Amino acid sequence: MEVSDVHIGKQLQVNFSPQGVAPVPCAAYLTGAAAIPGTGYFNGSVLVGSSALFPLHTASLQVTRPDPVTNPLAFKAPSIVHIRGLPPPASTPIDVIVGDPAGPVGMTMATTIVLEINTVSKKTLSPLEIDIIALMKKLGVKIDTGAKAETGAKSFAGAEARAGAKAHAGVTVTAGSNITAANATALVVTDKGGNVLAAKKNFDIKHPSKEGWRLRHACVEGPEAAVYIRGRLKENNVIELPEYWKGLINYDTISVNLTPFGRKDDLYVKDIQEDRIIVAGNHLSNVNCFYQVWADRLGEFVVEYEGESPADYPIDQSDHSVAGYHYDVRN
Repeated sequence: MEVSDVHIGKQLQVNFSPQGVAPVPCAAYLTGAAAIPGTGYFNGSVLVGSSALFPLHTASLQVTRPDPVTNPLAFKAPSIVHIRGLPPPASTPIDVIVGDPAGPVGMTMATTIVLEINTVSKKTLSPLEIDIIALMKKLGVKIDTGAKAETGAKSFAGAEARAGAKAHAGVTVTAGSNITAANATALVVTDKGGNVLAAKKNFDIKHPSKEGWRLRHACVEGPEAAVYIRGRLKENNVIELPEYWKGLINYDTISVNLTPFGRKDDLYVKDIQEDRIIVAGNHLSNVNCFYQVWADRLGEFVVEYEGESPADYPIDQSDHSVAGYHYDVRN
């Protein structure tokens, strides 16, 4: 049967059952006189959009853009999926739910995501939310708060910070006694030559969970300009190295730490390549471990040298800067 328009007044059911077996009704939407109006139930699969893009049956719900040739009017829609709530402030944390404790789901993404958080400037993020945002950044998700956060200072992409002082690219600072940019504060002491040098590089931020408290951390120090990545391997034995490490680090200085999770495992580094590190062990089909990869940046670095001030550093300082000497000089 072929018809141009069909109007279902109350409920649509596409409910297959073998011949002679009564269909199992949809308990969530009810049936008959008690059926929830405007509902639909399919006990199989649904494909929305172009069947040419889904030649195989791969999911219960398959969604694509409409075919521009066979349905040009539908193809004009700018989005594939658009979820919209009631007018503000009706949105809730459970407007969109993916999985739950009774039915957890996995997720694989091969896409670019732009996330707009329109209320982040008025909200204290929980440690879990901070971890989620950090993970999204690691996955290459672009996060746009959609708002400007001001606390007596303004930050432009980490390039300029103003709080009674001005910093140019984090190098030159004038007219300030404390410089805070992205919550990074420099503490200083004076050396014998009268030069103001950084004693500790501290980060001072509002406490994430204690009202009226603050949290201070210090930078790690070492005899090298080190960079690192860390993460977790699950059912995969390849650590992907950032593309920007090419031309940035000395590959001969790479070190790798592997920590098996959930069981003892004989994991080791089999090979270090320009773009990846190959891990080997006894359970390659079920690898589960955390990793840290450290490397030293290219360029000469002298740890100890004879002199009275940073001006006596024995090698070219064009790619070095010392807090309290090259910037943040206080009288």
